[in-house]
Amino acid sequence: MAVGGGGLSLLCSCLCSPWGFSGYPLYQLGGPQLRVFRTNFFIRLVRPGSVQPEDTVQFRIPMEMTRVDLRNYLERIYNVPVAAVRTRVQHGSNRKRDYRNVRMKKPDYKVAYVQLAHGQTFTFPDLFPEKNHGSPGDNDIQDELLEGRRQRQSRDPRRGGVPDWFGL
Repeated sequence: MAVGGGGLSLLCSCLCSPWGFSGYPLYQLGGPQLRVFRTNFFIRLVRPGSVQPEDTVQFRIPMEMTRVDLRNYLERIYNVPVAAVRTRVQHGSNRKRDYRNVRMKKPDYKVAYVQLAHGQTFTFPDLFPEKNHGSPGDNDIQDELLEGRRQRQSRDPRRGGVPDWFGL
């Protein structure tokens, strides 16, 4: 019995010590909390397929996440003022088939439309802006290359209509 009691006290001292299994002391009523809680959710900002109002932002969120969770996530972590959150479930398509001709279904996902607070707007950044074609030197080089390609691909008038693959 002394061995079992000693083992239990050793285990308790390991768990409660800062060098033990948990890096934080056990919860004590009224004591300060040293734990940092991070969310288990990952959200993805998505460019909308159709035109949205400037104060609406579209996200793909996990199926388990609710609109209250998303509102708290944006307000507390990113300090984004949120007016309303609307969600819908997008069913994944099952049109593709694998090599055994068995239907392959893409997973379902949830789409959230977040309406920002009054006066807040969001425009999706232009990640790939159009290049200006103002330099005349590039056009000259491109025209020369295209003309060379046309000459190589044109038929030889000396062959008299005989195709190229029929060698003489």
